[in-house]
Amino acid sequence: MFLILSGCSDDKGENYQYLFAGEGEFWQADYLYEGAEIFGEENGITVYSNKYRDKFILTFKGTTEDIQPLKKIEFSFDTSLHGSSSAREFDRPPNNLTFTMDGGGDGMKLNEDEVIQVNVKWNEFEESFELVKRE
Repeated sequence: MFLILSGCSDDKGENYQYLFAGEGEFWQADYLYEGAEIFGEENGITVYSNKYRDKFILTFKGTTEDIQPLKKIEFSFDTSLHGSSSAREFDRPPNNLTFTMDGGGDGMKLNEDEVIQVNVKWNEFEESFELVKRE
């Protein structure tokens, strides 16, 4: 869980939290995107800022025996505003088949109706699927 605080009393803001989820045949993923939009006034000009944190969670749907020997995994997600990727190699089979990426920043706010593309490559296999917002 993330907590975002705003310290200026003259600023007006809106906190938001979106959960995007989806799955393919072998993998499922969740993308948590939350933050705060802040509207204020500076020298008579309306100003806007958006600060967010995000967390991407990718989980293999089968058992550790189903995926062994897992030597390497590459996974990524892409939104209209940004994307992220990760690659990991293993000397021995991993016990945990859930992989995460955390991030954050400022800039434009992600749209609620975003469709997020996920790509996963492991050993000689590949899968792509989409995440959509859950209520």
